[in-house]
Amino acid sequence: MATANHNLSAYDKATIPNAKDFRFGIVVSEWNDKITEGLWQGAFDALIDCGAIKQNIVRWNVPGAFELTYGAARMSKSIYADSGMLDAIIVIGCVIQGETKHFDFVCEGVTQGIKDLNVKGDIPVIFCVLTDNTEQQSIDRSGGIHGNKGTEAGIAAIKMAALRKETV
Repeated sequence: MATANHNLSAYDKATIPNAKDFRFGIVVSEWNDKITEGLWQGAFDALIDCGAIKQNIVRWNVPGAFELTYGAARMSKSIYADSGMLDAIIVIGCVIQGETKHFDFVCEGVTQGIKDLNVKGDIPVIFCVLTDNTEQQSIDRSGGIHGNKGTEAGIAAIKMAALRKETV
């Protein structure tokens, strides 16, 4: 298990760029909202803790994980992006294994979609989609015993925003 003996919420603030001048978009899936709201809170709190200004964080909701790619693509082309307002986008979702292959198709589609946005786009898109076997595993990774993958995504967004600014 990748999260064994690893707290997803742990970071050394001294090694993270100050986020006060960065602007972030967060696209959140409404499906499995018990989990995605925890992930969103982890990402939001990490951004704020590292200096991001609340007004520089834009949140859009989409119905499910599969719609995250479209939401992130639209956000990257929105007025926020056109005005130079976005430095990174985080997509937050949760897909829990069921009895059918639906899980496989959704996970593959979202993963490839976000990868394509990163390859083709100018704004880094951070993948914060839990793909767990059970709801308990998702709870454990969205503020539970393993910490919060949303926190990890927030830190990744700051680092990628800094990289984007350095290479522009």
